[in-house]
Amino acid sequence: MAESSVQSDNISSSHASSSSSSSSSSSSSSLRNSVLSALQLVYWREPKKSAAAFGLSLLVLFSLATLSVINVVSYLLLACLCVTITFRVYKSVIQAVQKSDEGNPFQYLLDRDLSVSPEDFRRSIDRALVHFNYFITQSRRLLLVEDLVDSLKLAGAMWFMTYVGAVFNGITILILADIMFFTTPLVYQKKKTQIDRYIELVRSKVEDTVEKLQDKLPGAIKHSKTE
Repeated sequence: MAESSVQSDNISSSHASSSSSSSSSSSSSSLRNSVLSALQLVYWREPKKSAAAFGLSLLVLFSLATLSVINVVSYLLLACLCVTITFRVYKSVIQAVQKSDEGNPFQYLLDRDLSVSPEDFRRSIDRALVHFNYFITQSRRLLLVEDLVDSLKLAGAMWFMTYVGAVFNGITILILADIMFFTTPLVYQKKKTQIDRYIELVRSKVEDTVEKLQDKLPGAIKHSKTE
């Protein structure tokens, strides 16, 4: 009896571990598929989908630049409803004429499971919590001047952002970021050698400037890089 109970416990634990491993593998595969689809959009592997995503994102951002968020969301949902209702009525008329009973043309989308499992939700929260804790730690380190050089870098970046903010607003920066998001990878893929050469040149200039700044700091403060 004892041996049978032990065997049943081992079987149940193996089933639980296999189910958890299958759920984690499915979530990792879904994440990998989403990353691959995003890369295909960015690198214009399918020009029609990339052009549609690029145009739609620019349309939303330009709409946000001229209208409020409530208006943009309302117009987007209204346009989506106009398309889906028109298509549903059209298919209903076609089915009535042909005397067929195909049902809702969006049934295959309605049957898809869009629910998020508790394991995936907790895993996403854990990953977000790791990034949030890292952000809090780095912000405290920079604002309380744990390392003088890093704090000076942050001050220089914020000083530069004051000039950026005086010229552009948030929506304009998002529009520029969207354009760069869809154009920079494609340009980098075609001009990789030249761009890498210029990036290395700029990086060496920045490192030389930082080293000169460290030599001129009072008390011979050195910036120690932790590997």
